[in-house]
Amino acid sequence: MKTNVNMNNTLTKLSEMKGTSTFQILEYEDLRGGKDVRTAFMLSYMRDANIKLRQLRIVLNGGGVYTESRALSFMRGQIEVSANTGGLLSLSKKFLTSKISGEPVIKPHFQGSGELLLEPSFGHYAMLELENEEIIIDDSLFFAAEDQVEIGVVTMKTVSSALFGTEGFFQTRLKGKGIVVLEIPVPETEIFKYALVDDTLKVDGNFSILRTGGIAFTVEKTTKTLIGSGVTGEGLLNVFKGTGEVWLMPTKVVYENLLQDGLPMGVGGLDNTVREPFPHDSKDKPGEKEK
Repeated sequence: MKTNVNMNNTLTKLSEMKGTSTFQILEYEDLRGGKDVRTAFMLSYMRDANIKLRQLRIVLNGGGVYTESRALSFMRGQIEVSANTGGLLSLSKKFLTSKISGEPVIKPHFQGSGELLLEPSFGHYAMLELENEEIIIDDSLFFAAEDQVEIGVVTMKTVSSALFGTEGFFQTRLKGKGIVVLEIPVPETEIFKYALVDDTLKVDGNFSILRTGGIAFTVEKTTKTLIGSGVTGEGLLNVFKGTGEVWLMPTKVVYENLLQDGLPMGVGGLDNTVREPFPHDSKDKPGEKEK
């Protein structure tokens, strides 16, 4: 069939990890599909900020993978899709946990030979390989994993961590051997890995991305009393203690503040901000002053 369409797709392979299946993080060079001024304006902003669209490709060679619910974009080959409910009792337990944690009940399972392309995203991805290990992550970070990896849910073990911690009541536990892909809110270059050997790490805020199974999580006051914590302005701290690894993303709060408040211009984050020029819901036009 003849066509005038130039299908010279330009995707760059950023990274690859091979196990039973092969995982590749691909990046689109540029997006040129804007058909209106607003979309073109946003694409121009993203191009100047080097924000790229990325996509996860999984090549199956007879093995199987789990993905986040509704993450599939398309697939090719002899691949069977199933939902591993584990029986009525297991399904009831998963449903109850899902209603409390807010995560989907079932993660689809793909097995066979071929390739999967998951939904593209402007987010970032981290691939890691477990070797009979256990990691605990925030329940929103899971994206895909080989089916040798056991996916479960853990609850906070202490009252203080459940009630006052910023990690949530439930987190996702990944255990076993195989490749795991996480969708993370910051670039991998902005992640800090701390190796603890019978040591303690205290964090003011919800920006830990991962901890290994040998690390215990609790919450404590910055001072001996709640009143003292209020006076210092620091409040409560997330405490990681034991032997293992903790991954932190301290720049996460910066992006959250930019999204909510704009760009701080003064020392110490004063209230002067720079916002998007002429937002779509503004009635002001170029050249007019605010009243």
